[in-house]
Formats: sequence, structure tokens, C-alpha cells
Amino acid sequence: MSEDALLNTLDEEGLRQFLDLHAEAVSVVTERFYATHGSLYERFGSRGREACREDLAFHLEFLRPVLEFGLLQPMVDYLHWLNGVLSARAIPTEHLSQSLDWLAEFFQDRMEASEGAIVVEALLAARTCFHKTNDTPLMPLAPREPWAEMAEFQAALLGGNHREAHAILQRCIDNGHSLVELELHIIQPALYDIGEKWQANQVSVAQEHMATAIAQSVMAVALQNSQPPPSVNKRVLLACVEGNNHALGLQMVADAFLLAGWEVQYLGANVPTLSLIQQVAEWKPDLVGLSVSFPQQLRVAKAIIAQLYERFGRQRPAVIVGGLAFNRFRGLADVVGADIFGTDSKAAVEYGNRVVSG
Repeated sequence: MSEDALLNTLDEEGLRQFLDLHAEAVSVVTERFYATHGSLYERFGSRGREACREDLAFHLEFLRPVLEFGLLQPMVDYLHWLNGVLSARAIPTEHLSQSLDWLAEFFQDRMEASEGAIVVEALLAARTCFHKTNDTPLMPLAPREPWAEMAEFQAALLGGNHREAHAILQRCIDNGHSLVELELHIIQPALYDIGEKWQANQVSVAQEHMATAIAQSVMAVALQNSQPPPSVNKRVLLACVEGNNHALGLQMVADAFLLAGWEVQYLGANVPTLSLIQQVAEWKPDLVGLSVSFPQQLRVAKAIIAQLYERFGRQRPAVIVGGLAFNRFRGLADVVGADIFGTDSKAAVEYGNRVVSG
């Protein structure tokens, strides 16, 4: 099955049945794992059972957009990612496929026949596609070509050396490079690589969080020291949709719009939908940018765009979407009803200028 293939989807009642059974599904399959493989998990202690429940809950979170939109590939990508995390931590990866089978059996038994069949189809299709591409590496996020300074900047981030990280960027600025260039060719590639190192169990969660915090700090200083551009008399409001706490990429987009002469309101992470719509009504931006990191947040983005249509009609602002979910599967932008999709901050400004200018 190709990533463009669409599966059957649940209606509103079927989705309600599925959501009502979440907690029971997680509990039943967790207990089945421990009844079958408990001796293998003894070394993890009480944390092992909790981790098993968390993984199964994530399975269902990634399954939901398959059942709502019919798009399978994001869940297959998630399975590949989780397989890599488990392998790096010496956890049996064959149990990943078994968990999909057992979830399929659970929902087949608990749901109405027609709705249960759709859930089973989605789980088994995900397992089949995962196995077909098991030896094929995931398509990279393809950030812009990293510059030579990326390696030493990454080392400064992982070493907690804030001054060195700032000094590296300042040297590049002194050589005539803009903050947008530095974010695209040094900061973003460094953070992507750190994320891959975490997945391979080569850096800790603490190091990853520290790297992000230092990157945010040096970006703020560099922006403050950047030359203000002439105004282009355009406004953009940027927000991570409700549930999305990954805001650093959107901060880069905000920087790019500011340095292109736009007025910017950057609302940050996890913005409640009602608050976002109200801010659009009060500030009246020309463009709204929504950041979505994971497929389960697609429904939030779709609801926001629908509410913008409902409230403002033909006078609604244009909507640009971006983030990890869209970078991997660009067709999702059409699914949620967005006007445009931006792969990175530079592209977002280019597309924003184009769509706002008509």
C-alpha cells in the first residue's frame, strides 16, 4: 500500500466508540503482554509496565488520524521511529507488531462489527506497511544544507556551553550572514541531529532539553541585535495548535517574518483554539500560521481552519501550515483545508508574501 492510499474512515459514532475504549484497550493489552512475556520485562521493574501502557496509548493516538482522515503513512513512520527507539534500548522489537495484532483483536471484539472492521483494517495495514519497509530508512526531514559550523555549534549545545554557542553564531553574523540563514543552516540541522542521537540512545533527555533551551536563548539575542527591516504593512499571527508543545521551529518562522518586515504576533506553544480564534478577530492578521508536530494534532488544525471560515467567511485570513507532520506528508495540508504549506521559515515567508499579495 502506498502512502497516498486512503483507508476507510469512521463516522462520528464509530469514532466515539473507539475513543471510549482507549483506556480499556491499553489495560487489556498491557496485561496480555505481561502474562505472555513478563519474564522479559522484569529488569524494567514497575517502570516497565508504565512504559508499556504509554507505548500502547501512543499507538492509539497515532491510529486516530488514520481513522479520521484515512492516511496511513504517518502511523507507519511512527512505528519506524518507535522501532528505532526500542532497538537502541535493547527492548524486543518483535513485540511492536504483536501489540498491533492484539489491539486489532481487542477492537474487533468490543466494537460494532462494521466499525471494528475499519479499526482492524487500519491496524493490520499499518503493520503490513511497516514490515514491507522495515529495512528502508525513513525519508529525512531534509533541513537546508548544514554549514561547517553546525558540528561545533552542536557540541556547544550538548556541552551546555552557552557562551560558545553564542560566539559561533556571532562570528557568522560578523561575516555577513543573517539570522534566518543561521537558523536554517546551523541551528535547525544541529537540533535535528541531536533528536536522532536521542533516538539512538546517544544523548539523554536532559541534554536534548538543554540544547533546545540554549538554542532559544542565542536566537533571541541574535534577533535583538539584527537590523530592523522596513515595514511591508502585512501581519502574521503564528501559533502551535492546542496539544503541540514543540515551538522552536515556529519561533524560527516568527524571526523570518519579522526580518522580512512583517508585523508578527507569536503566540507560542499549545494555544487553545478559542483563544486563537479570538486573537485573530481582535488583531485581524493577513495570514495565520499553524504549527503541527504530530498527526493526532491534525484534527485541531482542521477545526481551527473550519472555525475561521465559519466566523469570517470570505474575509478570513489566509492560513499557512507547517511542522513535522506536514514535512513528512505534504498532502495533509489539503486535508485540513490550509491555503499553503511551508517547509521551513524561508519558504513560509516566500509563500506568505505570494498568497497575501493575491
